[in-house]
Amino acid sequence: MNASTHYPDPTLVETATRHTLSVIVDNEPGVLARIAGLFSGRGYNIESLTVSETEHERHVSRITIVTTGTNAILDQIKAQLERLVPVHRVLDLTVQGNAIERELVLAKVDGKGEQRVESMRLASALGAKVVDATLTSFVFELSGTTEEVERFIGLMMSVGLVEVSRTGIAAMSRGAIGM
Repeated sequence: MNASTHYPDPTLVETATRHTLSVIVDNEPGVLARIAGLFSGRGYNIESLTVSETEHERHVSRITIVTTGTNAILDQIKAQLERLVPVHRVLDLTVQGNAIERELVLAKVDGKGEQRVESMRLASALGAKVVDATLTSFVFELSGTTEEVERFIGLMMSVGLVEVSRTGIAAMSRGAIGM
């Protein structure tokens, strides 16, 4: 309560932030559907999702999820994920603050003449490599942060971008200790 008024102080509005979650799960049918269902059933959005088996002998997979929410919502998401039976561990890489994140993009660019030369120059300057070339087009591959991928796509739009395929974010914490 403010001393000079009878009205309570306005409540603080917590802003939503982007978080990268790393989830270790059993690699079995239906696990991904259960996790996606947990998000959709509560109205949470998944901005990026990557999944791959990481330990073949133990049949364990890592799911990397990028989502946005307030701290309270993120705490709730993590708690609900940890309750799922096939989930071994949930780690919020954003809270740790020392994560490495990378994304892969394939970009098809149409071009002839000067446009072709410019697309090659821009791709080279950004560290992209050519994975396919014809007389009228290129497919470039670039790996980097989401911001680097976005910048690359924006530049390729100016020289004839035709199609884009992105992997989504793969992430892990720095240092010698694993999940």
